[in-house]
Parts: sequence; C-alpha cells; structure tokens
Amino acid sequence: MSSPDFRHPLRVYWEDTDAGGVVFFANYLKFFERARTEWLRTQGFGQERLRTDTGAIFVVADTSVRYFIPARLDDELQITVRIADAGRATLTFEQQAWRNDALLAQGIIRIGCVDAGTFKPRRIPTELLQAIPTP
Repeated sequence: MSSPDFRHPLRVYWEDTDAGGVVFFANYLKFFERARTEWLRTQGFGQERLRTDTGAIFVVADTSVRYFIPARLDDELQITVRIADAGRATLTFEQQAWRNDALLAQGIIRIGCVDAGTFKPRRIPTELLQAIPTP
C-alpha cells in the first residue's frame, strides 16, 4: 500500500472493545467509515450535503480486512484513507489503522454510488470526481 492521502485521528473508547479489552474486530470497519466520511468532508462534500445537493449517497459494496495487532482501550490511532481505484459509479479505498509505527489492520473497501431515493446505482457526481485525487 502506498502512502495515504488522508489521516484521521481516533481514540479507542470502552464501547469499542470486547470482553478481552481489545477492539472488537468489526469496529475497524466503523473506524474506516469515520475516516472516509471525514476524508469526504475535506473534499468539500459532507454526506448530508452530497445527498441534498446531488441526490447521491454511497453504500459499501465490498470489504476485506486483515488484522495484525490488536488496539486497546485508550489507544490513539491514525486511520488512513487512500483511493486505490475510481470508476464511474464506484470508489475503492485502501485503509489502514495505525498505533504509532505499528500497523494494526488494513482493509480494502469498495463503495458504490446510488440514488438516495431509489438505491439504484448511479454515476458519482461529476463535481465530486473532479475534486478528489484519483490514482
């Protein structure tokens, strides 16, 4: 994975952990989602603005996550976001969770653009495609 385009800081809270005191595996998908949402906001497109101005929303179409080292309560993490591929109706992201220099998890997340009312696939709004860095 090459260097990320965006980093989102995140602290691990009690609600993120399991009975063993480590981050529950599915919560990394939440962390990745939060980072993608903040990345989108830095491009000038908050989720609500995207929906109201263009009628478009994104849905997750596919995920793959590898886990290496567990995060624990109160850890300060950096969640990275990088576009791996941009199509007419989909974006594929490479994302990672880091604690200092330790890679904890990495994922490939593909999202699809759909109409907010019908959930039918549609093209990503041109103004968003023009604003985002593509590979």
